[in-house]
Amino acid sequence: MDRKPEPELMESHEQVKAYAEADFSEPHNDFVTQICDHIGIDFSGKALDLGCGPGDISFRFANKFPNCRIDALDGSRTMLEYGESSIPNALIKQINFVHAKLPLAKTIDFYDAIFSNSLLHHLPEPQVLWQTVKQCAGKGAYVIVMDLLRPANEKTAQKMVEKYAADEPEILKHDFYHSLLASFTLDEIHLQLTTAELNFEVQQVSDRHVLIKGRMLEKQHE
Repeated sequence: MDRKPEPELMESHEQVKAYAEADFSEPHNDFVTQICDHIGIDFSGKALDLGCGPGDISFRFANKFPNCRIDALDGSRTMLEYGESSIPNALIKQINFVHAKLPLAKTIDFYDAIFSNSLLHHLPEPQVLWQTVKQCAGKGAYVIVMDLLRPANEKTAQKMVEKYAADEPEILKHDFYHSLLASFTLDEIHLQLTTAELNFEVQQVSDRHVLIKGRMLEKQHE
C-alpha cells in the first residue's frame, strides 16, 4: 500500500481536545522508559521534544529528570496553548514551549538529547526531521524517535483502529486511521537514515510502532 500523507498540523480545537484528553498513558510511559534506557537515569542536560503536541511526554520526561531543561516544540499553536494551560506548576521552570514549524529557520540551541513521538508520519518530507536532528544535536547527543508503521493495507489499518481506539471519539479514530496510512515502512525509514547519513538503530517494537535511536558522535551542524 502506498503512503497517503495527512495534514502536517493538528490545529482545530476539537481535534486537539480529543487528542489531548485521550488516554495515551501506556504508550507514552513506554516511550519515556525507552528514553531512560537509552540515555541513562542521571541525565541533567538540555532536551528537545520535536512535535510535542500538548506536552504530555515532555511532562513525563521532566518528572523523570528533574535537573534537565526541555524545549517542547510544535507547529500547532492550538496544541501549545493546551500544553501551556495544563503544565503542572512544578514543571514550569523546566519546560519552555516553542512555536515553530520544521524546517527551523534558525537553530534554537544545541541539545544533549532529542526525542520525538508521532511526528515523522505528519511530515510531507521526512528528511525535514532528520536534518533538524542534525542541525540541533550537540556532540554526543542522544536521539530517540517513536512513530507509527504503515500497515500492509487499509483493511489492516481499520482493524488496528477497532482494536486500539474502539472507545475513543470518532475524530480520534479518524485521525488514527489516517495516521497509519501516512506512516512509513521499516524499509523506507532505513532509506531515510541512509540518505541523512545517520547510523541509527531501527526496531519494530509493536504491531504498529517503530523505535529509532542512536547518538550523534560528531557535530553534524559544523
